[in-house]
Amino acid sequence: MLNVVSSKARGEASMSAKNGSIKLVAGNSNPVLAQEIADWLHLPLTKASVRRFADNEIFVEILENVRGSDAFIIQSTSFPANDHMMELLIITDALRRSSARRITAVIPYFGYARQDRKVGSRAPISAKLMANLITHAGVDRVMTLDLHAAQIQGFFDIPTDNLYASPVMVRDIKERFDLANVMVVSPDVGGVVRARGLAKRINTPLAIIDKRRERAGESEVMNVIGDVAGYTCILIDDIVDSGGTLVNAADALIANGAKDVYAYISHGVLSGGAAARIAGSKLKELVITDSILPTDAVNKAANIRTLSIAPLIGEAISRTASEESVSSLFD
Repeated sequence: MLNVVSSKARGEASMSAKNGSIKLVAGNSNPVLAQEIADWLHLPLTKASVRRFADNEIFVEILENVRGSDAFIIQSTSFPANDHMMELLIITDALRRSSARRITAVIPYFGYARQDRKVGSRAPISAKLMANLITHAGVDRVMTLDLHAAQIQGFFDIPTDNLYASPVMVRDIKERFDLANVMVVSPDVGGVVRARGLAKRINTPLAIIDKRRERAGESEVMNVIGDVAGYTCILIDDIVDSGGTLVNAADALIANGAKDVYAYISHGVLSGGAAARIAGSKLKELVITDSILPTDAVNKAANIRTLSIAPLIGEAISRTASEESVSSLFD
């Protein structure tokens, strides 16, 4: 259950970091989410200029005093991932050279997270490289949401809070569905732990899609493990990119007698023609968080809906600044 304080208490807590004022600095990756977090905390965004020279070099200037402050950089490393990562690093350097007391990188979507292990003899572990870059740039703490693999926290040599969108999703599911007719479905074997956790929270049965991936970005559904006939199925996963896995999973579930198929996904990457693919699929609805700024195609898709994570991140920022427990948010 997500434990969020009242508006009045939130305002009091958000304005009083234990050692200095709170400063919220937004990069260009998701200005809408950054403003929503600032509004929730009753704080203004720190005045800063994050722009590009003619040759696309990134230039950052902090336009107000941040000396001794508790600074939070709100920046997803989503598409274009390399540009947004460089913005994060350069903002960090600007704050460090401006004598901010502590710098927390709030990264709702952590790009490169899928490259968390060697897949071949001479392949990189890019998620570890990104963690090294962030740490050496001068970040003191990282806050992120639903990492692709929990062990990525160990790639950082600084404190890392991995928040979970599941309480936000659970509340939405309970408000919209008759749980007696719901079955949670993992779109692959690797996601069983995540799906089992959701099924336990809402007290529903669990099914699994057995698939074989022939090549990167494509998937082929082979079998449905579990009797889904007559159920409203809810697929749960951390990332939707091309949408192929969800579309094939929905087809398989409907073919096996499912009444309707919905999907709740933390990060809507939705690259290329994914939004159109989802719009034309048998998915009744795809629900994503706003960890990544939705594209026009996503906003126009009739069966894609967005949940706000601003209250969750805002509360985590408030608790971090006042040195309170963040993990208790999910008790």
